[in-house]
Amino acid sequence: MSQLLLGLINGSFYAMLSLGLAIIFGLLNVINFAHGALYMMGAFVAWMLLQYCKVGYWPSLIIAPAAVGLFGVALERALLKRLYKVDPLYNLLCTFGLALIIQGLFQMQYGSSGMPYQIPDALQGSYDVGFMVLPKYRAWVIGVSLVACFATWYVTERTRLGSYLRAGTENPTLVQAFGVNVPRMITLTYGLGVGLAALAGVLAAPMTNVNPTMGEDLIIVVFAVVVIGGMGSIMGSIVTGFALGVIEGLTKVFYPEASKTVIFVLMALVLLVKPQGLFGRTQ
Repeated sequence: MSQLLLGLINGSFYAMLSLGLAIIFGLLNVINFAHGALYMMGAFVAWMLLQYCKVGYWPSLIIAPAAVGLFGVALERALLKRLYKVDPLYNLLCTFGLALIIQGLFQMQYGSSGMPYQIPDALQGSYDVGFMVLPKYRAWVIGVSLVACFATWYVTERTRLGSYLRAGTENPTLVQAFGVNVPRMITLTYGLGVGLAALAGVLAAPMTNVNPTMGEDLIIVVFAVVVIGGMGSIMGSIVTGFALGVIEGLTKVFYPEASKTVIFVLMALVLLVKPQGLFGRTQ
């Protein structure tokens, strides 16, 4: 039971990061390899706000995602918008290069050793849930990620704005004929996906040392989550992210040697049986 709960915590980060990737790919058809670096930037912005401006954790939950989201908007306007009509491979190569540049710049400035980020006073301590002692902060992370994931799903799937976004990617000319500014909407969509990655980074900062490589390994797992759930599927990313976090946690109990590879084994099996992913649509 304790590993199941810890798996939910890992699943929270998988879900939030894969959700941002799914939004960007599903609505913009961009494979965003810079997502891990932008997740790391969210954690660093929160750390810098505390270190240099004495701005605490609670304002950083809003300021850091907004700042990194604006940075993502600038990237989309300056680089990615020029690549929408070419082979998606060019988007992948561009974002991969951006990830290396961003990570390299932070390593040059701060080195590779991690910097601690203190848990806010209100979330220190723990709950005794019977079978384990659950830190309050980890319970907070699960709650925030659930709210963020399902709020994003509701906006994209159940509101007029979400219908505009989906229609704009299918037939932008027709949507523009109704007076909708499609290029601006696409830019804001990319900023939203990036902001979700940065929010996950802020949530992760008190749990792990803030360092330039913190998104490097995680992003590989998150891509596997997106593939299993279905590229571009919002609900698929949420459900698969939490589910795979739990499966990974339980694997650590019953077969620890496979805990690092179980997600990739599942990805291979899903691709063999259902190449479009569990929640993906058949083309």
